Amino acid sequence: MHEETEVPVATNRGAGTRQRILDAANELFYEQGIRATSADRIIEQVGITKVTFYRHFRAKSDLVVAYLEQQSAAEQAWLTSTVHDGDPLGTARTVAAGIGAASCSPGFRGCAFINAAAEYPDRDDPVRVAVDAHRGWLLDFFARIAEQAGADDVASVANQLMILRDGAMVNGYLGDAPALAGSLEAAYASILGG
Repeated sequence: MHEETEVPVATNRGAGTRQRILDAANELFYEQGIRATSADRIIEQVGITKVTFYRHFRAKSDLVVAYLEQQSAAEQAWLTSTVHDGDPLGTARTVAAGIGAASCSPGFRGCAFINAAAEYPDRDDPVRVAVDAHRGWLLDFFARIAEQAGADDVASVANQLMILRDGAMVNGYLGDAPALAGSLEAAYASILGG
């Protein structure tokens, strides 16, 4: 009986340590860049040993992939929550407002996936595979909006919506973030015929 109660506690502690590593990676990779952030810096911030770090992530690239997968899950959950069934313009407006709000938040540095792709140009690298998987999901999301809007060429419209999203993420970091949501909403409406 005593052993049964210890196993879940150890598992929870291990899961907690893994999440603390991911949380530190999320902060440092996004703020400072992936390649500029060493595993030693993450280990120091979390307050663990190298052995503990490598017990959870065999290599830094495994941590980078896990970071991107966590980012992808969060963005997918948010975008899925923006869907207004039968109202593609309503969905597009909500997406534009969310991107606008994010770009005005302290510490905004653009899209984590665009940033990661810039640091990992090799398309066969597991990091780029994770980036491409997320971008594939995004393109499918925009295709569903285009389809709901009755687009004649769903793939082309989805690609246009994706280009606008990417441009908005970069502009939010480099440009006039407060004006971003309105401009993105107008562009989405123009493409979707609203």
